[in-house]
Amino acid sequence: RMGTPRPTTTHVRTMSARSALLAFSKRSTAFAPMTAQTIGFKAYSTVIEGLKYAASHEWAKIEGDVATIGITDHAQAELGDIVYVELPEVGSTVEKSATFGVVESVKAASDVYSPLSGEVIAVNESLADTPGAVNESAFTDGWLMKIKLSSPGEAASLMDAKAYEASYQ
Repeated sequence: RMGTPRPTTTHVRTMSARSALLAFSKRSTAFAPMTAQTIGFKAYSTVIEGLKYAASHEWAKIEGDVATIGITDHAQAELGDIVYVELPEVGSTVEKSATFGVVESVKAASDVYSPLSGEVIAVNESLADTPGAVNESAFTDGWLMKIKLSSPGEAASLMDAKAYEASYQ
């Protein structure tokens, strides 16, 4: 019979996967770069102006002598689906560049490093029940801890948004 050829099963699967990835990329500003390379376009992670960034992919929002700290959108995208977050105790102290916790994903467990020194005054306790909030909103609901800065001058050694973005591209 003549007419429009029927797509093969392989073609249908390929087009379905491609459609799903394209739909996902329109909904989300970040996804694993490996996935992007597979279908031939570059993935971009969200970077927020006004925050400070460490080379180890943590961010700090400094307000007076308090810093809110989390992992970057780029870091969460590289890790994949986060399933567990280990945070420090309130009242403990953290040192710049020292590990303060662990983020576990379906792919790996990764230490998290403090970009600044200070006393932990709050941790995001909601991450115990919803660790995926780090994936969904790394800069808002997915924050990890708040610290009272002990050495505010350390912030000068961190990158701004433009420098951080250039550091991983």
